Amino acid sequence: MRGKLLFKPKKVYTLQDVENPSLFREQFPYHEIPRIMFDRDSVELEPADEIWITDTTFRDGQQSRPPYTTQQIVDLYELLHRLGGPAGVIRQSEFFLYSARDREAVEKCLSLGYRYPEVTGWIRASKDELNLVRSLGIRETGILTSVSDYHIFMKLGLTRRQAMDQYVSVVEKALGMNIRVRCHFEDVTRADVYGFCVPFACELMRLYHESAVPVKIRMCDTMGFGVPFPNAVLPRSVPRIIHALRHDADVPPHCLEWHGHNDFHKVIINATTAWLYGCSAVNASMLGIGERTGNPPLEAAVLDYIALKGHDDGIDTKVVTEIARYFERNIKYRIPHNQPFVGAEFNVTSAGIHADGLMKDEEVYNIFDTSSILNRPPSVSITDKSGSAGIAQWMNDHLGLEPRSRIDKRHSGVQKIVRWVNEQYRAGRTTAISHEEMLELAHKYLPEYFEVDLALLREVAHDAMAEFIEKLSRHPNMVSMKRELQEPMLQQAFKDNPFVQLALVANGKGEKNTDIFLRTGRITKEQEKRLDKNYTKRAWFIVPFENGTIHVTNLFKSKITGLLGLTVAAPVRKNDRIIGVLRLDCKFEDLIDFAREKQTRT
Repeated sequence: MRGKLLFKPKKVYTLQDVENPSLFREQFPYHEIPRIMFDRDSVELEPADEIWITDTTFRDGQQSRPPYTTQQIVDLYELLHRLGGPAGVIRQSEFFLYSARDREAVEKCLSLGYRYPEVTGWIRASKDELNLVRSLGIRETGILTSVSDYHIFMKLGLTRRQAMDQYVSVVEKALGMNIRVRCHFEDVTRADVYGFCVPFACELMRLYHESAVPVKIRMCDTMGFGVPFPNAVLPRSVPRIIHALRHDADVPPHCLEWHGHNDFHKVIINATTAWLYGCSAVNASMLGIGERTGNPPLEAAVLDYIALKGHDDGIDTKVVTEIARYFERNIKYRIPHNQPFVGAEFNVTSAGIHADGLMKDEEVYNIFDTSSILNRPPSVSITDKSGSAGIAQWMNDHLGLEPRSRIDKRHSGVQKIVRWVNEQYRAGRTTAISHEEMLELAHKYLPEYFEVDLALLREVAHDAMAEFIEKLSRHPNMVSMKRELQEPMLQQAFKDNPFVQLALVANGKGEKNTDIFLRTGRITKEQEKRLDKNYTKRAWFIVPFENGTIHVTNLFKSKITGLLGLTVAAPVRKNDRIIGVLRLDCKFEDLIDFAREKQTRT
């Protein structure tokens, strides 16, 4: 039974319970590109007094990719905590609650005791599912409350009245259990804003005032139809949706949150627009990963937040780069090279004239001080347009040279590389010179700079791999020297260690005891024809087998992967007798990055 009405909106908007769905065919013809329509009226900028970011990496961010492991979720949650800083700019993070893995991740993240980001849940509009929320001790949950007739009529098979009554009853139940509620207005950019959304929001605000427990509204641009134009017509105008909820349903800014999708390339501008027109919270996902085209990238939301506020509120922007590296190394997610702020080449230039300007003063062609803000110095990629300036810049960046040791573009080794590059393009090449090729050229033509780096690299490879390969070589399955037991161990090694690129086991005669494995699986017969049949003359076999120690080789270019790398090898022992050698190859660039991170930490 409903309590006394305490909430009185300026104007009463009643639910319009129509017989047939309103599909806005003039804007969404389906067999044509959706249309953006305008009128002469507009709404004014009205930023909220306080703005913040919420995270959906572990909810929407898992709907377009294989689920994260529990440990990956915990690791990423800790990075979220560090990125948002002590002020909690990243205020909340939402989680699925349905699987045992989801619940384990929630429990482990809660056990860390962080105030920010607060762990919140997500459920369907079902009273039974509220028990999941309560059992985990979560104080707030999102509830799926679809608002467009596309969903109410065509997906749920309900009328507007039936849908609203169902939603309200679940919210009432949650408030009675002292659970804060965030209603997800799913598909709001195809909804009848004044016929359903505003009346529904008025009901939610009534419940808020009666219970004194905040009820939030997340405006979900489920299909990415939202546009940032204040004089576009409803339901596509982000400013007008927010204006309607703020002024006609009296929803305060702290109860409004924007959740967008990138179907029409407007995901981050719509999120920023939501802030500017009176929405306190913007929902984002790490790297923008989310259903279909994804959500606002968390890293973009963070930088827009700083740009709008004029200060960082304690945000640690360098964590953005740590997140990107974690995704690539630990999750094996390949970030597009040109993705802003996180791609391997987002601040890389190819044109020689740009590279020359970059060497004279990086501010000429760099968007901001990416070294100090993101721990990502600017760089160049190499083509026939790069010239000696571009090649010198690349070498200085990738060999990590101090300013006093930097290579001049007139260096004889640089000039030899320029001639090699130009010859490649005269012969018809159309692609950029790869990192691996450039590193090989550096090793050949700039040995005086490269040798120092190589010594450090071998030390780093040993430090990074010694414990791992020692443990793996002593595993009973490995010691058995049974192929069927060893090969699964090799395949698992790729999952357990981000550096491993190739793995095999040789027996005491220097012959293959297993197939050779890459990250993509077993090598092909064609690939194997290029390799030795016996390893007894190879240093990676000789040293561990004869001396019983872990051995790290010099740099080499793999005949199989084409990558520059190092081999780390360890003896396989049985009762103190060496019966084989375990070989793991590591990628050069991954080790270089690890070395730089280690140096930064120390």
